[in-house]
Amino acid sequence: MDEGFFAGQLLIAMPGISDPRFERALILVCAHDDRHAMGLAVNRPVEGLTVPDLLARLDIASEIKAPPDLVLMGGPVERERGFVLHTDDYASEHSLEVAEGLALTPTRDALEAMAQASGPPRRSLLALGYAGWGAGQLENELKENVWLSCDPDESLIFGGDHDQKWARALAKLGVDPERLSFVAGRA
Repeated sequence: MDEGFFAGQLLIAMPGISDPRFERALILVCAHDDRHAMGLAVNRPVEGLTVPDLLARLDIASEIKAPPDLVLMGGPVERERGFVLHTDDYASEHSLEVAEGLALTPTRDALEAMAQASGPPRRSLLALGYAGWGAGQLENELKENVWLSCDPDESLIFGGDHDQKWARALAKLGVDPERLSFVAGRA
């Protein structure tokens, strides 16, 4: 990770975040430089939409067996666009390394790889849309205590208990969500 940038980190929304679309959000920052940042929420399932359902809609033959993973809402930007976040045992020419062991692929070949019952990627998720920030915007939000950050792990990214991921990420930092204030301040 480049010094001063947060690619590969998980952002944990603080209580009282001013944008309700990000309340209790857990976002993996996939790209971050001095011009922009882009990430995917990993705890926002799209109600009633599973990966096999979406693959069928796209005419991709699937070997996936139950239990079907839910499709996630990656963020409010370009919500019709899909992104596959996966372990780096799969890669295509369009894959972007996100962090050690993780890659992001925004193309159909990643969906086809997900549809296979065996073989790479070992773990994956499908997200529609993404969260985006302009130059300096994410850095300002971090200074204003809108987000906490922690290192990612596979259970937080790929685990299925979406309702508990936010609290589990805070616990990873030693923070009890019951003790967080909804009002940010400075000492």
